[in-house]
Amino acid sequence: MTAYEDFAGREIVPPREGPDPVNVPMIRHWAEAMGDRNPVYLDDDAARATGRPGIVAPASMTQAWTMRGYAASMAGSGAGQGAEELNALFEKDGYTSVVATDSEFEFHRELVAGDRVSVREVVESISPEKSTALGEGRFVTTVRTYTDQDGEVVAVQRWRLLRFRPKASSPEKRAPEASRPRPAVNRDNAFWFEAAREHRLVIQRCSGCGTLRHPPGPCCPHCGSFEWDVAEASGRGQVYSFVVAHHPRHPAFEYPLVVAVVELDEGTRLITNLIGVEPGEVEIGMPVVLDWLDADPDLSLPVFRPQENN
Repeated sequence: MTAYEDFAGREIVPPREGPDPVNVPMIRHWAEAMGDRNPVYLDDDAARATGRPGIVAPASMTQAWTMRGYAASMAGSGAGQGAEELNALFEKDGYTSVVATDSEFEFHRELVAGDRVSVREVVESISPEKSTALGEGRFVTTVRTYTDQDGEVVAVQRWRLLRFRPKASSPEKRAPEASRPRPAVNRDNAFWFEAAREHRLVIQRCSGCGTLRHPPGPCCPHCGSFEWDVAEASGRGQVYSFVVAHHPRHPAFEYPLVVAVVELDEGTRLITNLIGVEPGEVEIGMPVVLDWLDADPDLSLPVFRPQENN
């Protein structure tokens, strides 16, 4: 048995309660950012009309209630001893890079305001070394169990990461700047990134009711259908919201960095970067048009620039 196999079944993050109880203000922020208009998330009467006790939190927020925030994460001490030992083993063997590959959730009940959510993480398996496009690595599958204030399970998440050794580049091929961080591509959103590589901005569309949705997901939030196709976006939209990022800095980006939520003419929104504009010139409602950032041969991402006045 290898040192990695010894970790199977081991707890790497002991039960840890989230910093805040489930609350309506955070549900509101989430629903607005996601463009999710399901009334059971914000309207108490609408929620009760469906047989619920009142407002419930979106299931997709489960993990968010246990997140410690940027300052606490940077301060460290959030992981258990098992996680620290496993990370040290990966570092020793040269698996210095990580990318998320898959996340599967099983929801046991909806969360309501006042619930206190805790999470515990256990290693399910660590694969033998695999050869991937990113480099030699091992897939790590962990199970995160989310419980409420009474210790009852509310959700279970199977989380899979690839820890890998980055492929070495020859001097003449090495990029002069740092590589852009890789997005988390999974079976639900792979079609979107494949279209982006062809410089096509697409929006997932429900085949049942025709509702457009982004980010992509397996099920229509309006009618529950699992059938879908895609619609081509026009590439026009407006700035719905934005921030100017100065920190933390990453060598792959130029700062200050304008990060915006762009509302497309089709009605969906996506998080992107604004280019060709000074931060002080950006305004809410500013018309923007699609452009493309070719980060490398395998990654193209939509960015937006101000629309020129004709």
